[in-house]
Amino acid sequence: MRFLDGSKPSHDLTYDDVFMVPGESDIASRYDVDLATTDGTGATVPIIVSNMTAIAGKRMAETVARRGAITVIPQDIPVSVVAAVVDHVKSRHLVFDTPIQLSPHQTVAEALSLMPKRSHRAAVVVVEGRPVGLVTDRDCRDVDRFAQVSQVMRAPAVLIDEHTAPRDAFDRIDQARGALAIAVDADGRLVGVVTRTGALRATLYAPAVDAAGSLRIAAAVGVNGQVDEKAAALMDAGVDCLVVDTAHGHQGRMIEALRAVRSLDPQVPVAAGNVVSAAGTRALLEAGADIVKVGVGPGAMCTTRMMTGVGRPQFSAVLECAATAHDLGGHVWADGGVRHPRDVALAIAAGASSVMVGSWFAGTHESPGDLVEDADGRAYKVSFGMASARAVANRTSTESAYDRARKGLYEEGISSSRMYLDPAQPGVEDLIDQICSGVRSACTYAGAASLAELHERATIGVQSAAGFQEGRPLATSW
Repeated sequence: MRFLDGSKPSHDLTYDDVFMVPGESDIASRYDVDLATTDGTGATVPIIVSNMTAIAGKRMAETVARRGAITVIPQDIPVSVVAAVVDHVKSRHLVFDTPIQLSPHQTVAEALSLMPKRSHRAAVVVVEGRPVGLVTDRDCRDVDRFAQVSQVMRAPAVLIDEHTAPRDAFDRIDQARGALAIAVDADGRLVGVVTRTGALRATLYAPAVDAAGSLRIAAAVGVNGQVDEKAAALMDAGVDCLVVDTAHGHQGRMIEALRAVRSLDPQVPVAAGNVVSAAGTRALLEAGADIVKVGVGPGAMCTTRMMTGVGRPQFSAVLECAATAHDLGGHVWADGGVRHPRDVALAIAAGASSVMVGSWFAGTHESPGDLVEDADGRAYKVSFGMASARAVANRTSTESAYDRARKGLYEEGISSSRMYLDPAQPGVEDLIDQICSGVRSACTYAGAASLAELHERATIGVQSAAGFQEGRPLATSW
């Protein structure tokens, strides 16, 4: 990457402060661009779901892994629960989604409470493992909430074999004008479901899979307590990447934790952070990290900069840390501050191998929180920062009342924020489509066929606030 005038700016920059200049390109189509990362995680798109309790759960992990991304399960989740989540994700089908299952005798109220967990808002009615009907939220409108689903279900419009190719599944659903296809095995037992758009995506994305062909997932561990024991348990559970995580990564406890993890001879990549300087990056890589998480304060739920004045504009932080990491044979993840697809492209241009996304994904069907409606009927989910009073209370639930109260006095994060779902694009896959489309197009503008080439070929300019505003689309005339 180089700056437009050939010299590095005298002040630090955010993503909003910069733009990319088009270069000569021989890339004929955005689909000719390879979005796979080279940091050892096995991700086929440069997206990591942040280890935040309100965002990273098994539903999110399963869904994004099918599209090539990886989810990091938070450090405050008990190891036994993480192990169960890992088992769940690794047992999922690479094409077909895990459906909501109901028995014929369950009520419409139960169906309505469960269906918002899926973007397609449908459930499969099952008897002895075999699908007998399909229920959508439309079928439940203006129906007695205590009615049984057997009274409102309809026969599956499209039943397909579990070995049906995604393109064939797309054609079957399209011809039948159905909501989705239900896949069954040779005995007629339910395998999964796929929508028309899901079948299309299965032809465009390569899932992130391990050597055994199972979906990938990562998990985080903190820097306090028996770090080596928890790290060993997580690796025994089958995580594909271990993330050693704390807000201030350039500190003694992090170095000790990394050395403890490295002593286990992990056979998976180890990420650690967060830092924002060359010195911090060097310290973590020399202590045993393969990947360094970069970012202090840019996240939507983080109040660190306003509370402490500590942090650094994210584009410059990624640029400096990535340069140091590359010199030492390591990689960086740009953690936080992305609000548009352009930000992801710019982070990769600056040298990041992947970009961590948090709050942006909170307002989707796949995040763990319950779907709620405000007074105007707009659907949202509640998100919160991992240093907020709410997160601290969850993390310290086993401590004494005094210790919990003392820690609760100091918070650096928002405890409750409404993240509204976009009615037109309510699923995390919709957002991944946006991000990947933007990054692919950025690569074609730069003449890059891969993420590494984007970093190598990108020319970056600095703009004013007016320059950024000029690039924003208008929903109405001026």
